Amino acid sequence: MGHSQIGTTIGQSHRPGQDAETKGYLNVVFTVPEQIAAIAYQNKELVYGILFRATAETLRTIAADPKHLGAEIGFFAVLHTWGQNLLHHPHLHCVVPGGGISSDGSRWISCRPGFFLPVRVLSRLFRRLFLEDLDKAFRSGKLQFFHSLEALQNPQEFARYLAPVRKAEWVVYAKPPFAGPQQVLDYVGRYTHRVAISNHRLLDIENGQVQFQWRDYRDNSQQKTMTLDAEEFIRRFLLHTLPDGFQRIRYYGFLGNRYRQQNLAQCRQLLGMAAPESTIPKDYRDRYEELTGCSLRRCPVCQHGCMVTIQVLPYLRSPSIQNTS
Repeated sequence: MGHSQIGTTIGQSHRPGQDAETKGYLNVVFTVPEQIAAIAYQNKELVYGILFRATAETLRTIAADPKHLGAEIGFFAVLHTWGQNLLHHPHLHCVVPGGGISSDGSRWISCRPGFFLPVRVLSRLFRRLFLEDLDKAFRSGKLQFFHSLEALQNPQEFARYLAPVRKAEWVVYAKPPFAGPQQVLDYVGRYTHRVAISNHRLLDIENGQVQFQWRDYRDNSQQKTMTLDAEEFIRRFLLHTLPDGFQRIRYYGFLGNRYRQQNLAQCRQLLGMAAPESTIPKDYRDRYEELTGCSLRRCPVCQHGCMVTIQVLPYLRSPSIQNTS
């Protein structure tokens, strides 16, 4: 996968003369080899954390290099742990505005039309940073290995296991860019609570089997139907449960949480954009219905009547139990 792939893909929605805002938001995907995915499954919190850190450092480092973009970028990363067949396939989708702030903060630098960052450079730096962190975790005894991976507790076996991935080209690629902020918002809304598969892909549940649609990317992205025993379907679904409190969406660069408002104000100033008008936020039930197509106001039993608030019961504390011993 060379430089042209990421450039061509991003370039499909660009036209000469577009400004930085209308160039949209790029969707760059970072994936790990199967050998790493197996370790990640047994060490989810640790290895998924490494995936976030290595990806963020890679994007920010290459973007800041004057040989490439030469700017501080901002982006958010969304963790997906599934493929279309519901098997374990951890990867990050990074949504990146098409440009960044110059190192001296005086101007906005747009990415070149049809090109963002060289994918080969991204891939190799990502591989190095990820494996450095993984080696560090192994040396400090933080990694755990069970069942088929138990032999990796031995340093020689661990090194032998990782030898092929140190030489392999790790997959970093760009999906077609988002058209604008609303499309980005809708994308994030879909993945904030959804895990592995959406309802519309489920076709049938009968006689202890589950049938669903999936897209086979190894066969020209053909849409196919897969039938699994219910137990296997549930097993695959549960592969994607995350540790308690784990953050699946994280923000970096000028979109980082701490100084986001100041940084966005600076971006608008550099782009000559007016500050957004304050709006009254929509009721969460309306927003939920827009994103999912399901109404929280509809009766969950009959699916016809509407739920109406009749009374709000006061919160009552449980009586404390006196120690009479």
